[in-house]
Amino acid sequence: MPLEYEYHRPWLYPAQSAAIFDCTDPDGHLARYGVVEASTKAGKTVACIAWLFEQAFVNGKPGRNYWWVAPVYPQARIAYRRLKRGLDVDVYVSNESELTIRLPNGSCIWFKSAENPDNLYGEDVYAAVIDEASRVKEDSWVAVRSTLTATKGPVRIIGNVKGRKNWFYRMARRAQSGETGMAYAKLTAMDAVTGGVLDASEIDDARRQLPENVFRELYLAEASDDQGSPFGLNHIASCLSRGLSDAAPVAIGIDLAKSTDWTVVVGLDKTGAVCGFERWQGPWEVTEERILNLVGRVPVLIDSTGVGDPIVERLQKRRRNVFTGFHFSSGSKQKLMEGLTLAIQTGMIRFPDGPIRSELEIFEYQYTRTGVRYSAPEGYHDDCVVALALAVEQFRSYRPGVFAARPADMTRISPWLGAIAQGET
Repeated sequence: MPLEYEYHRPWLYPAQSAAIFDCTDPDGHLARYGVVEASTKAGKTVACIAWLFEQAFVNGKPGRNYWWVAPVYPQARIAYRRLKRGLDVDVYVSNESELTIRLPNGSCIWFKSAENPDNLYGEDVYAAVIDEASRVKEDSWVAVRSTLTATKGPVRIIGNVKGRKNWFYRMARRAQSGETGMAYAKLTAMDAVTGGVLDASEIDDARRQLPENVFRELYLAEASDDQGSPFGLNHIASCLSRGLSDAAPVAIGIDLAKSTDWTVVVGLDKTGAVCGFERWQGPWEVTEERILNLVGRVPVLIDSTGVGDPIVERLQKRRRNVFTGFHFSSGSKQKLMEGLTLAIQTGMIRFPDGPIRSELEIFEYQYTRTGVRYSAPEGYHDDCVVALALAVEQFRSYRPGVFAARPADMTRISPWLGAIAQGET
């Protein structure tokens, strides 16, 4: 008769449990990639130990491997020993030299170091945790991701915030922006205080003793500015609004894309607040119709570079005096981004938290021989940034009353654009 085991998940406070176990992507599905930025001692490690054990205990079979990957062996050993302490001795067989725990169903949990990425290739892994991800080499993450390919295994990527120039920060911004299959969570010291695992007086003492940027990273999970952002993280945060404005737009910016990137439409009202935001991927004919339905007769500055040129020409024929094309070159993009930088740093515009903020925070500039190069890091999107910059550029030519619609012309054609003038000329 096979043995039966009774398992009780360790107690986790609500935010801690939700961050690791209940994370869902924008489509409402359980996310394959769970990315958690967390303060020190907020409970991310114990929650992920429980998650990885349950993956192996519930879904495991003989020969299935589950990995815990930490920056160095001593950190991997800490998690290994914590899991051993939480299990009855008759439930597992451990190997101290290899840092493995083998369960009764034949599955094996490995605790590994990320120091040498080459040592992480080869296996088929059914679930993994990347611990202290901000201190793990990106090459090691690439190696771990390769081991999950055949199994389509889930992964939880956790760590303290450590600046902006690392793959963990960039991946967190992707997850935060709502990328399919990814979920984002933040666990701060305040969450841990509310959850009863940290003392508020200890947090207050750390605030007094530590430099502000160090405290904010370690206890509030807020990245310090690595001087790579043209906008400045504090300036971006100061432009945040509680949501989209209810007012009608007076200027719209559109960045075009078909499949890999996103078509993004951003509308600004007469105060400079974002009152409309849409993004999608799809065939050009669908994109053209959707744009026409969204913008009405509000002036639009739209990307006309490359494949965008014929699309803009068709839009201009169908809606005269509405669409103005913007051709991107290194010089024109620099000027456009300098305009957006000025708008953000002077508080001229406001935008809601979400994809726009995430892309702004990750956006970078580099000095080159020919000027300043503005772009998102390789593999990441800047469509929201570009659309916002185009909207800001269009907004500069706005004068009160010029684009105001007469009440008799006003038709609600979009949930986010509100009542704007509709009609053909």
